[in-house]
Amino acid sequence: MTDDSIPVAPLSIWKPIHLGTDELGHRVEVTLAERNMLIGGEPGGGKSVALQLIVAHGALSADCRLILVDGKRVELGLWRDCADRFIGPSVDEAIDTMRWLQEQIDERTGWLLDHKMRKITPHLGWPVYLMPVDEVAYFSATVGTSAQQKEFNACNRDIVARGRAPGIIPVEATQRPSADIIPTSLRDLFGYRWAFRCSTEASSDTILGHGWANMGYSATEIDPQARGVGWLRAEDGIPRRVKAAYLTDEQIIDLAGWAAQARATHHAPAHPSTEDNVVRLRREGAA
Repeated sequence: MTDDSIPVAPLSIWKPIHLGTDELGHRVEVTLAERNMLIGGEPGGGKSVALQLIVAHGALSADCRLILVDGKRVELGLWRDCADRFIGPSVDEAIDTMRWLQEQIDERTGWLLDHKMRKITPHLGWPVYLMPVDEVAYFSATVGTSAQQKEFNACNRDIVARGRAPGIIPVEATQRPSADIIPTSLRDLFGYRWAFRCSTEASSDTILGHGWANMGYSATEIDPQARGVGWLRAEDGIPRRVKAAYLTDEQIIDLAGWAAQARATHHAPAHPSTEDNVVRLRREGAA
């Protein structure tokens, strides 16, 4: 296949993302558009596997732009050529990116307000920004000065709180699921949660939400050898035991290469250039 014959990526960020299978062998999917997700668990539990699945779907979606934040570089680095921005172990770059996303939120919500719309839709033609953050604790509590960490946390909380309507999707992972890393004011803003094995019930509840461990949904009970197994709390609000699908490095390299070439031939505009979509949407709503 030549470069000229590579098709536009066939997926859409508005379509369900395949995450794995449940205990009955049923396919598990979630739709992340207009949502966000918090992923946590001890090292080796499956967080990075989960992130890879979500990033892969985003990379193969022509209507999605990737903003990858990875302090370790190597977890999300294979997708670097697919990303609009790739942030490594620099808290300054992470903060600058957060500020830029806040500007996108301000610009988009201002446009929506002017056109009497409450949120973006697929028909509007805007790309959705997917922002996976691998090990949020690296930027929020490990590197940089206390002032930088405070600024990162404030920007991050704002994006998680305001990003839904204008099409910004934060998906954040941590191997330190504790209240000082993921404070309640941030945790409660995440609509979807995925808890892989945790060492304490408090850590499990930090991801899933307070009280779920007492109701029998505790990530401490996951076998340490059952890598990739976790409690997913998504659409119906009840945790569901899920075995994450798995992409090998070779598969990721192949998918990322294909997606990067496809993206080089097509990109949705950041904002509509005409009023045609708005007029059409209003007509459809009146029909």
